[in-house]
Amino acid sequence: MSEPTPRLVVLSGPSGVGKSTVVNCVCGLEPRIWLSISTTTRAPRPGELDGREYHFVSDAQFDQLVSTGAFLEWAEFAGNRYGTTSEPVEAHLAAGYSVLLEIELQGARTLRLVDPDALLVFLAPPNWDELVRRLIGRGTEAPEVVERRLGVARVELAAEAEFDVTIVNSSVEAAASALLDLLGYPH
Repeated sequence: MSEPTPRLVVLSGPSGVGKSTVVNCVCGLEPRIWLSISTTTRAPRPGELDGREYHFVSDAQFDQLVSTGAFLEWAEFAGNRYGTTSEPVEAHLAAGYSVLLEIELQGARTLRLVDPDALLVFLAPPNWDELVRRLIGRGTEAPEVVERRLGVARVELAAEAEFDVTIVNSSVEAAASALLDLLGYPH
C-alpha cells in the first residue's frame, strides 16, 4: 500500500457539529496529520489555553498580522476574527504532513480561492435537533450567542454543496474513521 500524499484539508461545518472533537480523534489516531492552530480575537473559553485551542490575540495584533500578509485565510465569525497563518502550514506540508484546518464557512471559501487543490470536507450533524442539543449542551455561551450561532448554522448547512465531501457526524469514531479513509491513512 502506498503512502498517503500530504495535502491541505479543510474541515468545516456549523457550530456545535463536533469539529473539534472529530479533529482531536483524527490527530490522536494519525501522527502524520498536523492540526493548524488558528489565531483569534475571541476571548478564551473556560479551560482553553493559548497555543492549544487557539492563538489568542488582540484586535491590534490581528490587524498587524493581516497587514503583513501572515494569513493564508482569515474571516470574521460571530463577532470575532479567526485566521490561519501560512508559514506553519507550508512548513508542515513540506515536511510530509497532511495539514488539517478546522475553520468556518467564510474561511473555507477563501481557502478554496487561495488553494484550489485543498480538500474541503463538510462535517454535518445527523439532523437539526441534534445540532441544537449539542450547541446548547456545551453551556459555554450566553443564550443570545447560541441563537446567533444557530442562525449562522442555517446558512452554513445551506452551503454544504460547496464542499468536496460531506461526512455526517453521527458518532465521533465513525466521522474520524471516514476522514482518515478519505485521506488514505490506515487505522
